[in-house]
Amino acid sequence: MPRQKYYVVWKGRRTGVFHSWAECEAAISGYRGAQFKAFDSRVEAERALARGYEAHKGKPASLQRWLFAAARPLLPSIAVDAACAGSPGRLEFQGVETESGKPVFKEGPFDDGTNNVGEFLAIVEALRWLDEHRRAWPVYSDSENAIGWVKAGRCNTRLKRLPSNRKLFELIAEAEESLRSVGKRQVLKWDTKAWGEIPADFGRK
Repeated sequence: MPRQKYYVVWKGRRTGVFHSWAECEAAISGYRGAQFKAFDSRVEAERALARGYEAHKGKPASLQRWLFAAARPLLPSIAVDAACAGSPGRLEFQGVETESGKPVFKEGPFDDGTNNVGEFLAIVEALRWLDEHRRAWPVYSDSENAIGWVKAGRCNTRLKRLPSNRKLFELIAEAEESLRSVGKRQVLKWDTKAWGEIPADFGRK
């Protein structure tokens, strides 16, 4: 049986939260500049309606689902993510404060990288930032591979070295060296199923 969806219309013939696509479609069909999005729960939809379209434009609908979860992520904390257009491809990675979504760092784009490499570098950059600012916050990543590489102290990538990604391999070497000195902190797996997309998500899925 299909899962119930709730549709928010911020701009259309009618606005509000609708319980079916047919209702939503009637509110937006032929309406120039209509603003709408589907959510998995009424609570998420109502909160999204109140926050406004700009807070959700171009972002996953499940962003901030963690606010309604029975067991929530630890706060304060940093959430990290990477985005790679292709494999290999142009790579970016970033970290944000989990609760507010406030940017902590953003790096890239780098040519001929992979998502796992970006996830690894993002975790290490978050650890360095926490060490520099003397904060004992946990770091959340949705990449099991990257978490494993960080715990092992080595980026176990099979990425081929090319002139175009020389800078990336320099960053990997620096990150591996940093793991020998940054303070031991919690690097935790983000529970995407329970909490929705990680707050650092680039919104390109």
